[in-house]
Amino acid sequence: MELAAYADYAVRLVNSEEPERGTDALVSVEAVRALFAVSDSRGARLADESDLPRLRGVRTRLRAVFVAAAEGDEVRGVDLLNSLLVEYPVSPLVSGHDYLDESGRPRWHLHLADNAPTAAANFTAVACMGLAIHLTELGADRLGICQAVPCRNAYLDTSTNRSRRYCSDRCATRANVAAYRARKRVEAAASAAAAALTARG
Repeated sequence: MELAAYADYAVRLVNSEEPERGTDALVSVEAVRALFAVSDSRGARLADESDLPRLRGVRTRLRAVFVAAAEGDEVRGVDLLNSLLVEYPVSPLVSGHDYLDESGRPRWHLHLADNAPTAAANFTAVACMGLAIHLTELGADRLGICQAVPCRNAYLDTSTNRSRRYCSDRCATRANVAAYRARKRVEAAASAAAAALTARG
């Protein structure tokens, strides 16, 4: 797997909670296992009840990274991410399992934290390293928080012109419709006021 792709782990964890809506999907060991992209990874197999509070704490800290970056405070976002990287270091291992080239030889690649002591530590190390790679390669301004109210989900902006403002097409459509309706209300109120002035005159 391309290491930058592990940044999606951070997005999945942050978006397991929607604070504005009061929802939290991180409520079971199965939910912890579902966060892992590869269901048979060692981290997913290690998951137990003790990972729930650990990952909720990490989730809060990762959301703060996205919020800081979205608010333009890159230094604070990087400092917050660095503190997680120090606390949850990666332990890279070269692996070739399940990936063979045309001649039957292993396709060697890096696994980042397969020897971490807990599922939470494994997931956090991988998520933070992926986010760090994404940030250093593309910039802190590529970490965003959805502008659609009440969504506030995290996202990674991979657009060519750094223009993304929403976590999904659904949120973008909803925000555009809400803005259109608001404009129509303002126009209707202005027309009504003008008509009232005309009627008085």
